[in-house]
Amino acid sequence: MLSSVAGAFRIPDLKRRITFLFAMFAVYVLGLHIPVPGVDTTILVEKLGGGLFDILDAFTGGAFKKYTIFAMGIMPYINASIIMQLLTIAIPQLEEMQKEGAAGQKRIRLYTRWLTGVLALFQAYGTTTWLRSIGAVQGTGGFFDLKVLQIAITLVAGTAFLMWLGEQISDKGIGNGVSIVIFAGIIAYLPFQVAQTLEVIKTNNDWFALFVLVVLFVGTVAFMIAFTQAQRKIPIQHVKRVIGNRMVGGQSSYLPLKVNSAGVIPIIFAVSIQYFPMTVANIVTHGDPEHWLTRFANSLVPGATWWGSVIYAGMIIFFTYFYTAVTVNVKELADNLKKWGSFIPGIRPGKPTQDYIDRIMTRITLAGAIFLAIVALLQYYVPQLTGIRTFSLVGGTSLLIVVGVALETMQAIESHLLMRHYEGFIK
Repeated sequence: MLSSVAGAFRIPDLKRRITFLFAMFAVYVLGLHIPVPGVDTTILVEKLGGGLFDILDAFTGGAFKKYTIFAMGIMPYINASIIMQLLTIAIPQLEEMQKEGAAGQKRIRLYTRWLTGVLALFQAYGTTTWLRSIGAVQGTGGFFDLKVLQIAITLVAGTAFLMWLGEQISDKGIGNGVSIVIFAGIIAYLPFQVAQTLEVIKTNNDWFALFVLVVLFVGTVAFMIAFTQAQRKIPIQHVKRVIGNRMVGGQSSYLPLKVNSAGVIPIIFAVSIQYFPMTVANIVTHGDPEHWLTRFANSLVPGATWWGSVIYAGMIIFFTYFYTAVTVNVKELADNLKKWGSFIPGIRPGKPTQDYIDRIMTRITLAGAIFLAIVALLQYYVPQLTGIRTFSLVGGTSLLIVVGVALETMQAIESHLLMRHYEGFIK
């Protein structure tokens, strides 16, 4: 592997891309420390604790609680992309636009950017208005507060810059730029968590808990890699055809179906819905922990009660099936096989092939859904098991994103190496 890394830096184009990627990391980390003027971060740290706020803070590299220019992160763009993807399936005009090729894709990306701006402005203005209600922002009052609007526009500009940064990484760097921006935010927050964890271990002198945490972390990463890479390979036979004076086809291949086709999207959907009542309760009761609405909302949090965990796992399984059904078009797969003269041995083309693929997708999606549910719940139960609550990267969306993006980026480097006859990372 070390020789492969050395080989990567011997290729000028690949070296330039990797160097550009690290340069963009440096720009991102710098932006994490540029504060938005007019916000009292001391009150922010006191009030923004637990639940959805910690998740947002982890995704933004600690920028949310510091309320820097990247406090909204890249999540508005992720949400806008998901919404546009669902609308493309629901609205025939957008579906036709997507099939137009590069021109249609360009228009959809433009709509996604505009929707990102609207979502970012709504989120930034709403969050800043709530911060004004708890005294963290000194505004003029009223719904259209000029001070709040100035801060919101600054935060939207930060999100727009991250969106541009992601596009630059995709064009001039390695891997998917938006995914790498989220990856960088999580990794940037990691040293702070490690330092806090070591401090707690030294104070309590509980090194066995650290050993258990490390074992669970390594085991969870291996578990995630296995399921992220897992595929069900359906054998495909290609019909022989005569093209000109040559006989082509007649070979065997396979149709790979991923066990986890939905990625982290079901967890994002589920956690947004699960924490919504608690967010509303905090706003209505001004964070009063004794209010009945706050106690009820907190009981729905995964890990706090068994029924909260069951509801959370159930929503993840539901959204896994829903998102897989939306993104994997089984009918189109069967039609394409029939169009290109390919078939599954023992299965007739057309409707029988569609039913066969659909039955397999239903079974492997169940395994993927259970995997996502277990990974999501580990984030809440590992701290209870080890007693260490300062390290949240065991399980959950954060670790799944880190593992997925690391594998994707490594495979991108691998393809560059193999094209130039270098030995790859994966043996």
